[in-house]
Amino acid sequence: MSENDVWKRDEIASPCIRICVVHPEARICTGCYRTTDEIARWSRMTADERREIMEALPGRAPLLQKRRGGRSARLARSG
Repeated sequence: MSENDVWKRDEIASPCIRICVVHPEARICTGCYRTTDEIARWSRMTADERREIMEALPGRAPLLQKRRGGRSARLARSG
């Protein structure tokens, strides 16, 4: 079994895109938008529970919008 076989299993639909970084304030993964609790419980959830979360994920993206300022804002001003 290779390291990537776990990502090819099809028994549980998952939004994971292998960018696993938890936002320090929002406490959700910046890759899949799940909470740490949802990630931990994912394999034990019912299909209905997973479906509800999957439907909610797109609405969580705005919680991770980059703050104004920082490097990208400086680059935009200088260009």
